[in-house]
Amino acid sequence: MTNPVKFAAIGIDHRHIFGMAQNLIDAGAEFVGWWTEGTPNTAEGFIKRFPDVPKAASAEALLEDPSIELVLLSGIPVDRAGWAVQAMKAGKDVMSDKPGCTTVDQLDEIRACVAETGRIWSINFSERFEVPAVTKAAELVAQGLIGKVVQTVGLGPHRLNRETRPDWFFDREAYGGIITDIASHQIDQFLFFTGSDDAEVSMASVGNFANSDDPGLQDFGEIAMRSDQGHGYIRVDWFTPDALPTWGDGRLTILGTEGYIELRKYTDVCGDAGTDHVVLVNGDRCEKFSAADAGLPYFSNLIEDIKGRSETAMPQAHVFKVCELALEAQAMAEARLK
Repeated sequence: MTNPVKFAAIGIDHRHIFGMAQNLIDAGAEFVGWWTEGTPNTAEGFIKRFPDVPKAASAEALLEDPSIELVLLSGIPVDRAGWAVQAMKAGKDVMSDKPGCTTVDQLDEIRACVAETGRIWSINFSERFEVPAVTKAAELVAQGLIGKVVQTVGLGPHRLNRETRPDWFFDREAYGGIITDIASHQIDQFLFFTGSDDAEVSMASVGNFANSDDPGLQDFGEIAMRSDQGHGYIRVDWFTPDALPTWGDGRLTILGTEGYIELRKYTDVCGDAGTDHVVLVNGDRCEKFSAADAGLPYFSNLIEDIKGRSETAMPQAHVFKVCELALEAQAMAEARLK
């Protein structure tokens, strides 16, 4: 039996760190330490969830520990790229929360560091990697049940939860803009399901429609994309109403030449209970079912990639392209505001 991959966390400012760490533990990795700047809002819940994982005296203590192979990053978004470069230069692979970077210069620095060090820089696109319904949809598409995928429509509504948000959440430079941040999920899914290596952003816009007292917040964003494989539309927002029983009615529709799949990821409004609802319609089937037990292969695949220096969890080129397109769309959208 081989020794488990040991990992540490630097920065726990976003609650996504909970899923990142727990899913790695569930896949057989060992959580051996963490460090964060100050005391973020997440600290109490993090310590309660991982009480036996010690806090290090400094981030450097974790980076200098030769037994740690993987570093998780879920600090303030603008800081993640810098920590990623430090971790990779220290010989660690990296799993970052999204966005993994907030500027083109940061992305260029990360590209250069990956080329120099040969380390893995992965982003946990949780709306794909932590959603069993997406695992099931990928299986259905691979089986050819909807023919060739020609379009994705990705909707990413979120609840603002203003009272729980730290100051950086409302600072455009800190979080990178709504497209760079949350729309990166849908860009990832568009490239993945259409099988695209590249794409063109044909339309992008952002706005602040309901939060004028917070000019740094963008509460709405949309993108239209196309590649030589298919087309895509993306909408993200911070408008989830209080009556919805979860943080957002995230949906993905995958249109094929012989049918379509709809994912109601987190809730089926006024329908069935639970999460991970999948609708499949083609020439033979018209059905709705639960995919809650379809699994989350990204985490075990990443562990194997760390051990074998492979790219089964997600190709490195794909990660770079998602970030590149998100930053391009963000810039296009903000240019329209000037």
